[in-house]
Amino acid sequence: MAARLREASFASSSSTSSCDADDEGVRGTCEDASLCKRFAVSIGYWHDPYIQHLVRLCKERKAPEINRGYYARVHGVSQLIKAFLRKTECHCQILNLGAGMDTTFWKLKDEELLPSKYFEVDFPVIVTRKLHNIKNKPLLSTPIVDLNSEATLQLDGHMLDSKRYAIIGADLRDLSELEEKLKKCNMNTQLPTLLITECVLVYMTPEQSANLIKWAANTFETAMFINYEQVNMDDRFGQIMIENLRRRQCDLAGVETCKSLESQKERLLLNGWETASALNMMELYSRLPRAEVNRIESLEFLDEMELLEQLMQHYCLCWGTKGGQELGLREITC
Repeated sequence: MAARLREASFASSSSTSSCDADDEGVRGTCEDASLCKRFAVSIGYWHDPYIQHLVRLCKERKAPEINRGYYARVHGVSQLIKAFLRKTECHCQILNLGAGMDTTFWKLKDEELLPSKYFEVDFPVIVTRKLHNIKNKPLLSTPIVDLNSEATLQLDGHMLDSKRYAIIGADLRDLSELEEKLKKCNMNTQLPTLLITECVLVYMTPEQSANLIKWAANTFETAMFINYEQVNMDDRFGQIMIENLRRRQCDLAGVETCKSLESQKERLLLNGWETASALNMMELYSRLPRAEVNRIESLEFLDEMELLEQLMQHYCLCWGTKGGQELGLREITC
């Protein structure tokens, strides 16, 4: 079966989104985030033996405030994921929407915290690239094959489906296509479900992101939604962030929802979620154990603490829950 995975054909597809040109800048942010994570891992911010098999090491050194920001992001999202898995005793599924080169599936397997099934969704071109790496890197492919037992492993250029892991090429703005492809990969709407979006919703219009959030709330009876993205974007620092992205042909179509922590929570509550919590990344950073803060701050010198604070005050984690009172989902926090 391992040979079947390695030898499978990765045919290219001629179908492209009508918004393909506009989406190019958004797809570029996947590359940027992946390179930043790869660099931070390389100098010891956190342990990830898998990212090197998906992302090249950039020669350009990343700024210390960027590295610490990514550390806080990875730590915060990971804490919420693990809390959900423990509450559900891993009898659940995870949908990572806009997953890019994320390695959470492999890290959870190492920690024996895998859900019943882990799904990733992203643009088809990104999925094709990730599948190519999975196919050619035994450290990535072997866990998928081993977990699959004797079940049939489905694979083509924009999709891989196995017993415990699926990766799907789809446009998150096309909900009928998204749902159809997830169901083909045996998504179970009756299972407690965790949905994750990291710097994804901000690239959709407010209507598109609201539709996605509402679809999630309507589809799953027991669920949690984690969103990481920009916040406090109305001030001068936020405007500079927007201008910098626009110069790279990347427009934040949904930035109006990123005005405040309240507007982030409101979006969840208005679209079918029963609870909503949010905190900016500086607040999360301040909650880290002192020993861990000392460790990461010893990795490299940071000249301007004020810049780190400004940056982290403009990103947030927001999460909501629906159902699951008997599981204690409402108790989950960072």
